Amino acid sequence: METGICIIGAGPAGLMAAIHAARTDAPTTVVEANAKPGRKLLLTGGGRCNFTHAGPPEEIAQAFGKPGRFLRYCFHELPPQEIIEFFRARGLAGTVESDGCVFPVSDKAADVLNVLLHETQALGVQFRYDTPVTEVQVRDKGFTIHTEKEPIQATCVIIATGGVSWPQTGSTGDGYRFAAALGHTIVSPKPALVPLVTRERWVGDLAGISLPQVKIQTTVGKRRIAVAGAMLFTQHGIGGPAVLDLSRLLADELAQPKQDIAVQIDLASQPDEAELDRRFQEAAQTHPKRAVATVLGEFVPRQLAQVLCGIARCDGDLQAGQLKAKARRRLIALVKGLPLAITGTEPIAKATVTRGGVSTAEIEPQTMESRIRPGLFFAGEVIDVDGPCGGYNLQMCWSTGALAGRCAARLLLGDNPPMAS
Repeated sequence: METGICIIGAGPAGLMAAIHAARTDAPTTVVEANAKPGRKLLLTGGGRCNFTHAGPPEEIAQAFGKPGRFLRYCFHELPPQEIIEFFRARGLAGTVESDGCVFPVSDKAADVLNVLLHETQALGVQFRYDTPVTEVQVRDKGFTIHTEKEPIQATCVIIATGGVSWPQTGSTGDGYRFAAALGHTIVSPKPALVPLVTRERWVGDLAGISLPQVKIQTTVGKRRIAVAGAMLFTQHGIGGPAVLDLSRLLADELAQPKQDIAVQIDLASQPDEAELDRRFQEAAQTHPKRAVATVLGEFVPRQLAQVLCGIARCDGDLQAGQLKAKARRRLIALVKGLPLAITGTEPIAKATVTRGGVSTAEIEPQTMESRIRPGLFFAGEVIDVDGPCGGYNLQMCWSTGALAGRCAARLLLGDNPPMAS
């Protein structure tokens, strides 16, 4: 078959690229290896889909660190507010939470996907599901996309295949292979936003125990790193939003760990240590016959309180009124600074996003077009960019996808966008 624009991948970046390409009446076909679109999108935010992060484009770009310079233009072209309005105008309002995360009011990722699919259908986008791509070849005036079913001839190709995290959703790194075969440099993939593994084994006894607000600090070389947010204990270490953000900031060090990374976790970021000590003493004086672990359980989960008592060499079953001041101070200090040794990460398959991918040095940031192969574009997680938790990475998918779709359509229709200087 023949088409003007062939988009490989029906995830958020691919679907947004299709919408913006088809708005110009450019013939657009999306090829997807899975039997259904948006499998990873349906899992985001625990199925609620944190589909963007509220804030101005510059602030969103800054959250990505150095890669933010590459993304700045596309975030200005399609900022978070326009994404919120895109869904609202199609019947799906968004709710902005106190931390800036934006969820659909329905709390259903499926509703986000349905809006995208309805829009692509209305614009006449063609879909080829259950059609794995095997190779992308350059031909005269375009590309041949070889699939397990039939070859597709296209003038422009947008690779939006994602990374290698959550491979059960179809993110198997095929896009890296296609890009490399077409001359692109692939930055070695590594996990970002991934649970961390600790040397301490006792954490497994607390697997599933969560804390709504912690602060985690560490120092690596000359870098002092601090993150805050929810955390939970896992079978092999720690996870949750705060830990995922920490893993991203330590991704390069954790990819080839030379030694353990020492972190300190404030398990009760409010109040401060002195105030926590005062409150603990007050509770102990009010209920002197209660067990120490029970009193501590007013400030942290009860099961965690028992473990902390053991680490602090304090009998958790001791009556609170009999607790010595020195033991109490050890216990409070532990709540405000639990030390853990990070030995590595869970496998990349368990990471929320992938760090690495197609080098941004070989992609034009004002178009998302390859600087090596004219007519070849990239969108989404296949590119070597990754942001923190909180809707940033989906915003990146929307913005890069929209820009790639628009610019591929302009190229196809002869209305070339300006190149960056």
